[in-house]
Amino acid sequence: MRGLIIIVMALDHANWFIAQKHPQSEMWGGGFPVYHDSLAFLTRFITHIAAPGFFFLMGAGMLLLAQSRLKKGWSRWQIIRHFLIRGVFLIALQLLVINRAWELSPGGWLVQIYVGVLFALGGCMIIGSFLLWLKPKYLLILTIGLFVGSELLTPDPSLWGQYQYDSLFDKFNLLLIRPGGTQGIWSNYPILPWLELVTFGMVFGHRLLASPKKAYNTGLILGVLFIIGFLLVRYLDGFGNIRPRFGDTWIDYLNLVKYPPSMAFTLLTMGLNLIMLWLVDRIGVKWGQIFYPLVVYGQAPLFFYITHLFLYAIIGLWLTPAGTSIIAMYPYWILGLLLLFPLCLWFGRLKNRQPKTSIIRFL
Repeated sequence: MRGLIIIVMALDHANWFIAQKHPQSEMWGGGFPVYHDSLAFLTRFITHIAAPGFFFLMGAGMLLLAQSRLKKGWSRWQIIRHFLIRGVFLIALQLLVINRAWELSPGGWLVQIYVGVLFALGGCMIIGSFLLWLKPKYLLILTIGLFVGSELLTPDPSLWGQYQYDSLFDKFNLLLIRPGGTQGIWSNYPILPWLELVTFGMVFGHRLLASPKKAYNTGLILGVLFIIGFLLVRYLDGFGNIRPRFGDTWIDYLNLVKYPPSMAFTLLTMGLNLIMLWLVDRIGVKWGQIFYPLVVYGQAPLFFYITHLFLYAIIGLWLTPAGTSIIAMYPYWILGLLLLFPLCLWFGRLKNRQPKTSIIRFL
């Protein structure tokens, strides 16, 4: 499942670096993407499952790893320390390495400090290390609270552009609550709006420990219910959308606020993720070998993430400096995946040979 959302994420970044047709961000305020053809929209829309999927699977993975280490004799503090170090490592990678890749963007990159997805993943991992020990029912209550609270804390779209970001409090908000900013610091992924997906993943991790089959079946039911919930929230076009629909076409209906993830966005993307997770489990029983490449990518997620950004940036600068059409970008996307496969295969095997305390395992 992680490998599947990784290659979908790569499509989004190939669109950014190679086609140069990536829309402006779906922010809570300001301009909003306008699509003039279905292929451009669907190329962006399908990639929306990636970020929620990463946060959800990280939460589940943290819970499973913690329980595994407890059985091996680790103390709670050792587990917390492991996730604290790993979280700080992710944040450092965002600021010191990943932001260098974004500087290779077409037309340059004007932002001095970018708060991207690794920053939020690292921040959620740090906070989540202390939440792991909550009982599932309390994790679920916290998840619902964050789900609703994030919507309540998001400013009205009419306030876009009125924040000066001069005070320390405003900058703190950019890191924790509200996307936006200036050329000095820009935040797409403040921590708290994405934490709900990590705690939900932890709840799912408890279900996996109890019974994987029941967990996947429950995920299917929840996935269907989430999509029904999305249809209701989107139809009412009020609370839960952050911004109302801009029109009545099917693209307008599915064109959602991602920064921060609106309730409609979360319901739809997590509904799709949970249904896909059930399908991956069912298909893997009979035809698992067909999807071996996804396993290879999924076993080296951070290595893939770092490498693919620089790879697509270089391809774009070298082969398509003026951009290209959406359809012409797809072969480049596939080329990048083919080039990354042997690298991920090599690194995955290297990582598995390392001791559990090795920094290489963090990748």
